[in-house]
Amino acid sequence: MTDQTSQGHYQAQIQDISSSRHTRALRNLSCSESVGGDALANESQRAPVGSATRVPSASCYLGNAGRALPERGRAGVPRMLLAAGTRYAYRLCGRRAAAALQGHAGRSCARSVSTSWSPVGAAFNVKPQGHLWDLLGERRGLFGVPELSTPEGFQVAQEEALRKTEWLVERACSTPPGPQTVLIFDELSDCLCRVADLADFVKIGHPEQAFREAAQEACRSIGTMVEKLNTNVELYQSLQKLLDDKKLMDSLDAETRRVAELFMFDFEISGIHLDEEKRRRAVDLNVKILDLSSAFLMGTNFPIKIQKHLLPEHIQHHFARDGRHLVIDGLHAEASDDLVREAAYKIFLYPNADQLKCLEELLSSRDLLANLVGYSTFSHRALQGTIAQTPETVMQFLEKLSEKLCERTRKDFEMMQGMKTKLNPQNSELMPWDPPYYSGVIRAERYNIEPSLYCPFLSLGACMEGLNVLFNRLLGVTLYAEQPFKGEVWCIDVRKLAVVHESEGLLGYIYCDFFQRANKPQQDCHFTIRGGRLKEDGSYQLPVVVLMLNLPHASRDFPTLLTPGMMENLFHEMGHAMHSMLGRTRYQHVTGTRCPTDFAEVPSILMEYFSNDYRVVSQFAKHYQTGQPLPKAMVSRLCESKKVCAAAEMQLQVFYAALDQIYHGQHPLKKSTTDILMETQEQFYGLPYVPDTAWQLRFSHLVGYGAKYYSYLMSRAVASMVWKECFLQDPFNRAAGERYRREMLAHGGGKEPMLMIQGMLQKCPSIDDFVDALVSDLNLDFETFFMDSK
Repeated sequence: MTDQTSQGHYQAQIQDISSSRHTRALRNLSCSESVGGDALANESQRAPVGSATRVPSASCYLGNAGRALPERGRAGVPRMLLAAGTRYAYRLCGRRAAAALQGHAGRSCARSVSTSWSPVGAAFNVKPQGHLWDLLGERRGLFGVPELSTPEGFQVAQEEALRKTEWLVERACSTPPGPQTVLIFDELSDCLCRVADLADFVKIGHPEQAFREAAQEACRSIGTMVEKLNTNVELYQSLQKLLDDKKLMDSLDAETRRVAELFMFDFEISGIHLDEEKRRRAVDLNVKILDLSSAFLMGTNFPIKIQKHLLPEHIQHHFARDGRHLVIDGLHAEASDDLVREAAYKIFLYPNADQLKCLEELLSSRDLLANLVGYSTFSHRALQGTIAQTPETVMQFLEKLSEKLCERTRKDFEMMQGMKTKLNPQNSELMPWDPPYYSGVIRAERYNIEPSLYCPFLSLGACMEGLNVLFNRLLGVTLYAEQPFKGEVWCIDVRKLAVVHESEGLLGYIYCDFFQRANKPQQDCHFTIRGGRLKEDGSYQLPVVVLMLNLPHASRDFPTLLTPGMMENLFHEMGHAMHSMLGRTRYQHVTGTRCPTDFAEVPSILMEYFSNDYRVVSQFAKHYQTGQPLPKAMVSRLCESKKVCAAAEMQLQVFYAALDQIYHGQHPLKKSTTDILMETQEQFYGLPYVPDTAWQLRFSHLVGYGAKYYSYLMSRAVASMVWKECFLQDPFNRAAGERYRREMLAHGGGKEPMLMIQGMLQKCPSIDDFVDALVSDLNLDFETFFMDSK
């Protein structure tokens, strides 16, 4: 929408805002700024990865068998061989790194140890110092890949990958059907992923433009090869012969059978099993969906410019200025001025015709592709292999949860409306732009929570040491800081962690890109750089991941200090990293977080429960100057404050998830996407729809979580059950930790998710069990997050 035409469209909205009683009443507002960590940025939505807002990487869409598939920069066709590369969610690790490795160097079962490892906590509480070998030593290249010492190395790496791909394709087509077929396909997948996944990170995470551009070109090159492989009938038939031989399939172990089926599923997404005309249509639709997804995603964050005089002068300073214009680039959900939030909501969410057309075409194209490859709806296709399995199960889950939340949500809204009436009696109706702010005010008033009071107890080094203690006692794992070689990392403040098991030795590496810098993506992410797999020579290819955060730097006077929200994010993201490290799958196609989306968030959300238990927090939360421990009462108040208005927040997530399901259900849609939004909001939320707004056009997760936005809620339900059944009595229970690794973490996506859950809980949970687990977390008298130790 052009700047000129937008003015007329927004005029009615702005006149309504300017004439409201807010203008007079809000001048006298005396309440403090919102402290609500639950306030939702930009879209007033929460990404389904935990309690803090986390926005999925633009490189991912949720596709094949419930796994996340890097989409950005690829050549259009859903990949049959590129495994789920980029995954959002990441946090950290750390505490006392002691002599856990002594005596293990000589064991044949353990990987050799390094004398360069050092305690993890200290590495994060000091600024990195240059070493002599940084200046004089050999340049190793990014992640130790020799070719990537310069941007031009991406060309060398991709050419080598493409040559090896051609050779592996010939092997796959000439090898008789059997377990070797699956091994060759996985090696082919690994060959492509080792370039594509690394490039996916570098193209957004590297500070140098030349590296970003070279990585982008590598993604395009690999994408072209993927498109070629997706339409290689001979390659498809080599796998089909295996799956058609029932006797041969029955002779394979469960993991190999599942991986073979996943490869076939990936193949058929591109329509390769169809006749030539339909196959061509499937390829065209895939390309169109990729383009529409990219365009829609860009539109979700596009700022709106309006002339300054259209808003009351006393609120103009809340918005960025561009000459004679104001820039509205989000919902300003935490602004203390009601009028600011109202203006931002009505202007930022005003319908854009081009974005609306893009969404309609995206939803329609997804449905056409699903129908073409044999599914009744896109949701049926997207949910195959997940915990939920079908859209009917998802809607049953959401409807039952909504019914259980209804009365609690009503009370939350009444409480928020009471606070609004107290602070702004002339305009007290609770509106959709109000809950993030007023829930924060209520929390602050009731529990006297001020995040800055907690920061001195939560230095980054202390939190890393706390994670280290937890992992060591629970899983026998220690984190060590390792000095990277020259050129191995992309920024001087990136830390490299070796993850070491007390008997198995080195498990893998985590590169911690934790600190703020110019032009760094403002999102917390977990990137798979290299997946783990069993190689032909019997050795294990160690996993490598990157965790990206945006934490403040340490200063001369004090270390990096975290707010409670930052600390929880750190634990959450480390849950993803440890899933990658502790998975020991035979095939990299299903390594670590390459698993169904509604299961992938379980390990990360479970870590949030640990981060809110005083018995865990007391191990590391000490004042960085005095050594004084964080008082129990402060932890108790903080944890209980998170339950304030939590039912209304969960109800909002139910609304988003239901809307996502309806959009990806039967087509053609019976009504416009806006009318569906209005009806779904009325049914599943409770606050009124605001005329002339189209929130769905800012719903970026429709790209990354198409038909799977419910995953956040279902993963949280599973994590809650695991916590209560296995760790609530003793968060350091080693037997429970070992079972957790054996039953849930070790398999990645190589085992049906419900079978993993059954193995951990020793029962098959029902939909009612999931719902009850979520609702019980809201009880103020149920000590989920805090339990006094006698």
